[in-house]
Amino acid sequence: MSWKALTSALKKNTGFQSVLWLSLAIVGVAIACQLGFWQLGRAQTKLNWQAEMTKKAQMPVLEGSFLGGAQDSEANRVVLQHRPIQLEGEWLSQHTVYLDNRQMNARPGFYVLTPLKVQGTGAVVLVQRGWVGRDFTDRTRLPAIQTPAGPVTLSGLIALPPSKLYALGEEAKTVIRQNLDLKDFRVETGLPLLEISVIQTGAASEGLLREWPQAATGVEKHHGYAFQWFGLALLIALLYVWFQIVRPRIKSKVIDSH
Repeated sequence: MSWKALTSALKKNTGFQSVLWLSLAIVGVAIACQLGFWQLGRAQTKLNWQAEMTKKAQMPVLEGSFLGGAQDSEANRVVLQHRPIQLEGEWLSQHTVYLDNRQMNARPGFYVLTPLKVQGTGAVVLVQRGWVGRDFTDRTRLPAIQTPAGPVTLSGLIALPPSKLYALGEEAKTVIRQNLDLKDFRVETGLPLLEISVIQTGAASEGLLREWPQAATGVEKHHGYAFQWFGLALLIALLYVWFQIVRPRIKSKVIDSH
């Protein structure tokens, strides 16, 4: 191959490489930006959910007597999540459960759950009554709480059943347990439990605290991920400009000066 042909081939190859690097840079920037905007979209979705939850919590208080009534349905209860509700009924204290390894104000203890039979309709709803500290010298010792007999009235928020923590293997159906599955608990107790729970609100009483933690939306995490993706897009663009435009020109000037 002659010198002229070799020079021509190198020039053609250099032109192909330039197009290739430009294409890769464009694709890289586009993908990183798309992922960044996706994370911002997820953050906005969660912000909207938080705003909707706050709005529902400020709506008029529902009378719990509708639970189990003719106008009640599972689909309707889903829409009513986070709404404030006032319940009247009787505790079914023999079915009280203590959920272990729950925290309130960074202190470990139990969430106390007791089914409530709603006055008038006979429907049964699981109430997350509050939090109580544990006995660290005896993990099996139940803390002292009071469960009034007879009719009671309480205020709360309509919610999903308690969230589950990671557990190894199948759990024993004891008073103290790590998690509670509503379907299994319905079979275990024979109670017609509704597919919701009520988080009791208000001042501490009956030996229970009710300073419930606010639901975390994770918006900060999504904003952080978005920042990283946009930063990567900027880095790709800067690297392309440096290696494909600025650096070759500097080299060319140095060669010309010699």
